[in-house]
Amino acid sequence: MAPRSRTAQIQKGETAASSRRALTRGRVIDAAVALTDDIGVDGLTIRRLATALGVKPMAIYHHVANKEAILDGMVDLVFSEIDLPPTDTDWRTAMRRRSASARAVLARHPWAAALMESRATPGPATLRHHDAVLGCLRGGGLSIQLTAHAYALIDAYVYGFALQEASLPATGGDDMADLAQSITDAMPAGEYSNLVEFTTEHVLQPGYDFGEEFAFGLDLILDGLDAAARG
Repeated sequence: MAPRSRTAQIQKGETAASSRRALTRGRVIDAAVALTDDIGVDGLTIRRLATALGVKPMAIYHHVANKEAILDGMVDLVFSEIDLPPTDTDWRTAMRRRSASARAVLARHPWAAALMESRATPGPATLRHHDAVLGCLRGGGLSIQLTAHAYALIDAYVYGFALQEASLPATGGDDMADLAQSITDAMPAGEYSNLVEFTTEHVLQPGYDFGEEFAFGLDLILDGLDAAARG
C-alpha cells in the first residue's frame, strides 16, 4: 500500500482531534503549507484547506482575513525554516550555509520560490531573515551598493536554481540516465553532435547529479563578490 500523503495524514489527525483542539492561525498556516506541498499553490482554496483541517470554511476566517493573508503566513513560515547566516564565521561561509539551507527548504516547498519576494506585507520571520542577511554582508565589509548587488544576485541564483531543479523530470540516478538515453536515441544520427557528446561523456557517467551544479555556481558568485569587495 502506498504511503499516505502529508495532507492525508494531517487531515486524518486534524479530523480526529478537531473536537479537542482549538483552531488557531498557526494551525491554519501549517495545514495550508502541507496542503500546498501536495497539490501546488494553484490548487489551494479555502474550502480544500477547511476539509484538510476538518472544519467549516467560515471557521478559517476567524483566524485569517482571506487567501492573501494565508499566502503571507505561508511565505513567512518558509522563511522561518531557512537557516540564518551564522555570525561566528566569515561572510562567504555564512552566505554559503544560508544559501544551501534555502535551496533545501525550497526543495521541500517547490511552490514557494515564485512567491518568496511577492508579498507586500512580510511577516516577522521574513523581516528577520532579510535583516540577518544584510547584516552578514555589511559585516563582511561590503558597501551598501555592493550589498544590494550581492543580495539580488545570490537570491536570483538560489531561487532560479530551485525553480529549475523542481521542474526537471529527473536530476540524477537511473531516472536521469534513462531520460538522457531516450532523448539521444531519438535524435537523428549525425546531428546535434555537441549535445550527444555532453550527454554521453557527462550526464550518462556514473554518479552524475544535476544538484551538484549548485555549489559550483554559488562559489563562482561568492568569489566574484569577494573580488569586487576587495577591489
